[in-house]
Amino acid sequence: MTKIGLLLSSVAAAALAFPAHAQQTDTPATEVGDEIIVTGEKSARALQDTPTSISVTTPERMRREVLISIQDVYNRTANLSETYGSTGFTIRGISNTGAGAGGQADAASVYVDGAPIPRSALYGGPTDLWDVQQVEVLRGPQSTIQGLNALAGGVVITTKDPSLTSWTGDARVLWTEHSDRTFSAALGGPLVRDELGFRLSAERRADRGIIRNITRGGYDDALQSLNLRAKLRWTPRALPGLEAIASYNRVRREGGYLYEYARTDQPDFYDHRVSTSDQASRGNIASDIAVFQLRYPLAKRLQLSSITSWNRSQTRSQVDTDGTPQDIQAVDNRYLYRTLTQELRLNYDGERLRGLLGAWYYRRTGQLDQHSRVNIETPTGTIASLLRANGASAAQAQMLSTAYAGQLAVIPVRYDAVQPERIETMALFGDARFGLTDRLSLIGGFRFDHERNRYTAETVAAFNGTLPDANFLGAAFAPVIRLINQGVVGLVDDASSPLASNSRSFDAFLPKMGVSMAWTPDLTTAFTVQRAYRSGGSSQNPARAELVAYDPEYSWNYEGSLRSKWLDGTLTINANIFYMSWRDQQVTAFFGRNAYDYNTVNAAGSHLYGFEVEANARLGSAVDVYASAGHTRTKFDRFQLPTGATSTVDLTGTEFPFAPRWTLAAGANARFAGGFSANVNANYRTSVFTIVGRNSDNYRVSPRTVVNGRLGYATGKWELFVFVRNLLNAKYKQYDYAENHQAILGDPQTFGLGAGIHW
Repeated sequence: MTKIGLLLSSVAAAALAFPAHAQQTDTPATEVGDEIIVTGEKSARALQDTPTSISVTTPERMRREVLISIQDVYNRTANLSETYGSTGFTIRGISNTGAGAGGQADAASVYVDGAPIPRSALYGGPTDLWDVQQVEVLRGPQSTIQGLNALAGGVVITTKDPSLTSWTGDARVLWTEHSDRTFSAALGGPLVRDELGFRLSAERRADRGIIRNITRGGYDDALQSLNLRAKLRWTPRALPGLEAIASYNRVRREGGYLYEYARTDQPDFYDHRVSTSDQASRGNIASDIAVFQLRYPLAKRLQLSSITSWNRSQTRSQVDTDGTPQDIQAVDNRYLYRTLTQELRLNYDGERLRGLLGAWYYRRTGQLDQHSRVNIETPTGTIASLLRANGASAAQAQMLSTAYAGQLAVIPVRYDAVQPERIETMALFGDARFGLTDRLSLIGGFRFDHERNRYTAETVAAFNGTLPDANFLGAAFAPVIRLINQGVVGLVDDASSPLASNSRSFDAFLPKMGVSMAWTPDLTTAFTVQRAYRSGGSSQNPARAELVAYDPEYSWNYEGSLRSKWLDGTLTINANIFYMSWRDQQVTAFFGRNAYDYNTVNAAGSHLYGFEVEANARLGSAVDVYASAGHTRTKFDRFQLPTGATSTVDLTGTEFPFAPRWTLAAGANARFAGGFSANVNANYRTSVFTIVGRNSDNYRVSPRTVVNGRLGYATGKWELFVFVRNLLNAKYKQYDYAENHQAILGDPQTFGLGAGIHW
């Protein structure tokens, strides 16, 4: 048996060893036996009635496993994985930014109460889990229902609504050995009973950090954040059936960048993490989200819904890209985006026909301001070509270019750019199920999506150093060196451009069809086929200061599902199997002038296949266990660059980056007499490539297994607990920058203490 097999077996054995006769001191909502309602597909459906592969994280699981952020969910869900630090995630091996390292649009999105969160803010407070009602991970294309940026799937976070009947409150304090302190509170209740209620929640986090900077002092990954939320719910007696919910979420985060490197050329670098950068790497987020929802029954089985969302996200990312005590390179990027969405939807729930018809509008405006100091390796080949064009022989050109590079190994460049953008999307969509018989149903859906986007760029590049003395090879070669100096300055100047814009427009028709069969009340299978879409756009070539257009990419997804309950409902087993064919993928191509001569092109085709299995079982009134397994295989089948590209990497036959072949997770809960409870859980991920391309073997990180646990005591409204993350102190890397002796390291073993009150 493999190590992970032994681990999962031991988790299950530990669960079975707990006393089954122990008195249950509370009645938590669990994933076993209780009906879980999912809303990510725009309808309130039981999880067992949904053929889409959806993993649901409930409030009880968040409490049992002390889940703090959305990254905790990424690491505990089948076929879901965290990528480079906290930059994003993969679903079924597809990164939320796409598989080919090209393109502007996302391949998967995160929604909070219906508001899409910009990728630049995903590592901050908008996606933390305090006072969250449910997290749904929708695996596989959601383009028919979610539309924009959902080719790989989506993550839907729903926060808790106010109560209209009683006052409730929650508070929690968490403290870890690494001085990570979190203070959380929520309070709400009826202002007018059965008609008007409100809920307020707040979370303050202060984390000292664990990566000590031995150049500047302090800790690079220190963090402070404040997350505030207010919700108002109104069900007026004068309009029976009408429900209105308004919410506002304010997040302010100041802390380490979305990833932090630690030096790997230090002794015992896992347990004594240090950095040497002379400048701070910071990621500051200011996020404001407002959502207004209306629901009103037009008839007995027909409901009208409206969801309006607005969010503003300001992010500042500062990175010392060389990571050394010297002031060599640095990046200071500022993102400001405003997003407005409006959805109108009709839901019908009849005896034979159930479905929805909706209209969607999306507008995002904003810009990226870039301020960088970078070093570009001196292009000896380009210099040699310049010399040959001016009469030098091949041998002379090679000798002179090599000698010049010895004087100026890198070209220091000051690079400033502003990149405004505007994206508008309008769509009509529908989804329906029609019961041909009591058991057999047809599934169908469509989306017609129209997008207009406009990308603009203005850049200023300047030589930021000292050119070699023209006489360093003697007076005889001084004119040649002056010519090379002029050529170097010219290469830098070529990266400057006046304000230029490029507008694109795309139409996509995205159908879905399928069939579902309920063999018994507790056993259902389904098969669906649907088309997915990621829009095109324009990308800037930094070296040439050009906006280059690229086209959309499309995929077809074929999926089978199983939903089942066994042993009188005490055991649930759900599974999905899938195959996706993907064409016209957006990738990055290089064109030879220097390391910044690149832009997005449509050059790849690929496929992927795999499955997910999730099981939950109740082993009596005091013990329940759960497990999941995900398997994905990805492969680029075709790669054909356009004429003029000089890229040496051929993606054909390679795998997607950050696409683990296996993701496994398991856990057990036990409740003892006297108010004690325990949880143990583990998750495993196979090795992943951290870049795309044939040399990805040099950037592979090893498999890792992380075990966590919690032991608690509850009496009345109070609860005390201890918890541990990475119990076995697994030492692993998320990314290894070996040539620079830096790595993104996984979280170390961490013990913590918590207390909570619930009423």
